[in-house]
Amino acid sequence: MQKSLSTAQKFIEKKIKNSPEIAVVLGSGLGAFADFVNSRIEIPFENIPGFPVTGVSGHLGKLVFGELGRKKVVVMCGRPHYYEGHSMRDVVFPVRLFKLLGVKTLILSAAVGAVNKSYKVTDLVAVSDFINLMGDNPLRGSHDKSFGEMFPDMSAAFDKNINSLITKFSQKFRITTRTGVYLAVSGPSYETPAEINAFRLLGADVVGMSVVPETIAAVQMGMRVACVCNVSNLAAGVSKKALSHKEVLEAGKAVSDRFEKLLRGLIGAI
Repeated sequence: MQKSLSTAQKFIEKKIKNSPEIAVVLGSGLGAFADFVNSRIEIPFENIPGFPVTGVSGHLGKLVFGELGRKKVVVMCGRPHYYEGHSMRDVVFPVRLFKLLGVKTLILSAAVGAVNKSYKVTDLVAVSDFINLMGDNPLRGSHDKSFGEMFPDMSAAFDKNINSLITKFSQKFRITTRTGVYLAVSGPSYETPAEINAFRLLGADVVGMSVVPETIAAVQMGMRVACVCNVSNLAAGVSKKALSHKEVLEAGKAVSDRFEKLLRGLIGAI
């Protein structure tokens, strides 16, 4: 892992002018946010040595380096997923690479299903905590001290100060943003109504198939983490409609303007 990361780091550093300080990971249907990055340098995933690729519709599969406001950023358009067959080590490879490149703050996004019955499609959700039911953990295996502690504290995985900024800019732009708990499953099949009922009893507000491995790895490496999700569908049993990935992509387009405005304000204030 260290050798692969080092090779990827050297490859990227030869192509970019400035080290990024903020990384943004874009979920399904949210790739248009990268268009706001100035002085862009785009690198496809498949061109980066050792970098895991994704074949999921709605994930463009590239890193975009540049500036947003006065901040140096890297925007990850799409992500590798555990359900694609990637190992957990590969799923968090980008996060570990970002840290080596100089990133201090990681902003995640993802399309999610609403477990909380009061949530509506296209609602934005600032994640306050998570429940990991993926059946795996990115830190499992031989411990590499260079990444951080073997047993990192997850009691405050999502940065409270950044979440306060999300609330501030949501109010400023009159964007309704909820705060909730993200429950992660491995996928790729959607959940059953019985599972959603169980997740609700556990305290989950939204359910998804990403975010948590990246958060765990980032916290271990001492990065500040925040996550803004968009509700792309009502989870099984909450709605009578059949669930589909097409619905996810359509919801991403519908929420993109609000998401982009919120994120640009947030990045400028960090």
